[in-house]
Amino acid sequence: MRLRVSRRYVPLLATLFVFVAIFCLGGLQYKAFFSLRVFTNLFTDNAFLGLCAVGMTFVILSGGIDLSVGAMVAFSSTLIASLTQLAHFPPFPAIALVLVIGLLFGLAQGAVIHFYKAPAFIVTLAGMFLLRGLGFVIDLNAIPVEDPLMVKLSTLGIALGEKASLSFSACVLILAVVATAAVLGFTKFGRNVYAIGGSELSVLLMGIPLARTKLAIYALSGFFSAAAGIVFTIYTLSGSATAAMGLELDAIAAVVIGGTLLSGGFGFVAGSLIGALIQGVIQTFISFQGTLDVSWTKIFVGGLLLVFILLQRVFSQGMKKGGAAATRHAPRLAPAGTRAGDPAVGSTAGLGIVDEVRDRS
Repeated sequence: MRLRVSRRYVPLLATLFVFVAIFCLGGLQYKAFFSLRVFTNLFTDNAFLGLCAVGMTFVILSGGIDLSVGAMVAFSSTLIASLTQLAHFPPFPAIALVLVIGLLFGLAQGAVIHFYKAPAFIVTLAGMFLLRGLGFVIDLNAIPVEDPLMVKLSTLGIALGEKASLSFSACVLILAVVATAAVLGFTKFGRNVYAIGGSELSVLLMGIPLARTKLAIYALSGFFSAAAGIVFTIYTLSGSATAAMGLELDAIAAVVIGGTLLSGGFGFVAGSLIGALIQGVIQTFISFQGTLDVSWTKIFVGGLLLVFILLQRVFSQGMKKGGAAATRHAPRLAPAGTRAGDPAVGSTAGLGIVDEVRDRS
C-alpha cells in the first residue's frame, strides 16, 4: 500500500524536514544538542518572533505585507516597561492597554490600505517609522523592568524534566498557534482570508465582506505584534525603542520558509512556527560551534529563504497547470437566456457585473 501525501502539504513537510535535518545535524556533532532543554528553549527564545510570524501569516495569506511589526514590538516593550516601572502601573492593565493599542493601530493601517487603496508596503512602512518615533518619545534609553509580577512571569513555566520547562512565553506562542490554526482551518473568517489571497475580485463577486475581513487581518497582525512586545519585555525584563530592529524581515522570512506563498492564498500557521524555529535552531547550532559569528545566522536564513522562494515558484506553477487542466476539461455553462454559440458567452458577458462590483467596493 502506497502512502499518498496531498500536494497542499508538500511545502509544510519540506519545512519540517529542514528543521529536523538541522536539529539532527546539531545533535550528531554535539551530544547536548539533543537534550529536551535545548528543544524547549527554542520556543522560549523565539516566542516573540513566532508571535509576529503568526500575525504576519494572516497578512501574507491575504496577499499583503506588514513592515510595522518589529517597531510595534519595540514600542510595546517600551510602553509596558515605562508603565510598570516608571508610572508604577499594575502589569495586567498595562498588558491589556498595550494589546488594545496594537489592535487599533493594525485596524487603522488596514483601513488606510483598503479604503484609500494605498499600497500596504508604504502604509506599514510609515507605521514602522511612526511607532519607532513614539518609542523614542517615551524614553530614549532602555528601561529595566523590576516589577515583581513581571519577574514572576519570566520565571514561570511547566516543568518537563531534565531541567527543561515550557516557559510562560513558550506557552503563549503555542496557544496562539493552535488558536489561529483553528481559526484559519475551521471558520468562515479563515476561509475568507484564503479567498482574498487567491483573488480579491472573486471575493467581491462571491459577496464575501472584503472590507471587514481585510481590517480584521491587519488588526490581528497589530494585536500579535503587540503581544510579541509583551513577551519580549517578559523575556528580557526590559523595554527599549531600539529593540527588534529588522524583526519584521525575520517574521516574513519565517512565514515564507514555513511554506506560505508570498502571492497569498496558500499556507499554514504551523509552517510559520516551524520557520521561526528554524531560525532559532540555526542560531543555536552556531552558538554551540563557537567558531562562527552569530551574524552567520542571517546568511544561512537568507540562503534558505532563496531556496524556498524558488520552490514556491515551482509549486505555484504546478498548481496553475493543474487548475488550467481542470478548466479545460470542465463543462462550459452558459448563463440563463443565452445560447452556447453566443460569442458573448465566456468572454465579456460578466464584465458589467465585475465593473458594478468594483464600483460598490
